[in-house]
Amino acid sequence: MPCCHWCDSSLITKKHHTVYWELPDGTNAISIEETPSIYCSNCEMIYQEDEIVKEIEDQLFLIDTKKLAKQVTYQDLMNQPRLLKRNYFDFTS
Repeated sequence: MPCCHWCDSSLITKKHHTVYWELPDGTNAISIEETPSIYCSNCEMIYQEDEIVKEIEDQLFLIDTKKLAKQVTYQDLMNQPRLLKRNYFDFTS
């Protein structure tokens, strides 16, 4: 059974929250609404699973971030056209 990454409680639920992300070039930050997240009712921590973090970071690296609004939904972010097919600087795969 999954448990909280912070307090190991099993009282977690999947929800959607707004997160704030710095763009890869460091020039700006955006808010990403409706981001898949985990909420722990024990410690009240809200966080994103590693897979979601990687998806967001890869997408921000692969799109023209100058065309992004300061506020975007997670789905709209993931639907942005990519300039590259994949993150060629990610050597973890």
